[in-house]
Amino acid sequence: MKALTKLWLIPVVLVVWEFGTRAIGDGDFPPPTMIVGKMYELWFSGPGSRAFLTDDAIDNILPSLGRMFGGWILAAVVGIVAGMLLGRSRTATDFVDPLIEFGRALPPPLLIPAFLVLQAGFQSPHGVLITQLITIVFGVIWPVLLNSIDGVRAIDKTYMETATVFNLTRMQRLRVVVLPAASPKIFAGLRLSLSLALILMVITELIGGSDGIGYQLLQAQRSFDGAAVWAAITLLGILGYVVNSLFVLAERRVLVWHRQATRNP
Repeated sequence: MKALTKLWLIPVVLVVWEFGTRAIGDGDFPPPTMIVGKMYELWFSGPGSRAFLTDDAIDNILPSLGRMFGGWILAAVVGIVAGMLLGRSRTATDFVDPLIEFGRALPPPLLIPAFLVLQAGFQSPHGVLITQLITIVFGVIWPVLLNSIDGVRAIDKTYMETATVFNLTRMQRLRVVVLPAASPKIFAGLRLSLSLALILMVITELIGGSDGIGYQLLQAQRSFDGAAVWAAITLLGILGYVVNSLFVLAERRVLVWHRQATRNP
């Protein structure tokens, strides 16, 4: 019942959108039924043996997801490890803080041409893919890194004193005490970085890509295919919602102990 109460506005907006766009008759603003039909034609009218995915879906949606999750996972691993190490040493954090502040202030899309030049110097056959991954990693690592540092710094001293009493090694402290205690803030950074990864994935495909959802969006725009443009935008919105919902579900399961502790202090 609560879900219906929250979602009642969606069909209302779709109905108004449908009748409004049909009344206007502008090809740049197609009705939802036309957009859904275009999505089915482009990506979901394939054979059942391939989960109804078309060749365009396999050649564009899957590579986009691979780039997004690949860059996000790399940024998550590097950000968490570096954040935990820096969070345990205030001296090291103060030393690298100017570099962190400078790096997070740089807009990642503006660095794509520089990354392309660097990759051209290495003459790598996968230069474009590497550039896209580097751009995503560079853009999404900062929320993970900063939240990891803050999470480690906010750990109650009692936890560390208890670890000392039990004679835990440094690695055991990081694994048993530091990582679980800092995980709520780490997950907050991961969730924010996941949204940024989707945005940067589209931007890299728009600027220098040869496949992907962003590339299809650009081609549809150049061919003045309004339905295909809105189909790509809608697909990106659905992907963002689904990915965020799955992450929230995983976060709740992993941090169930944290919610119970905050409810029963």
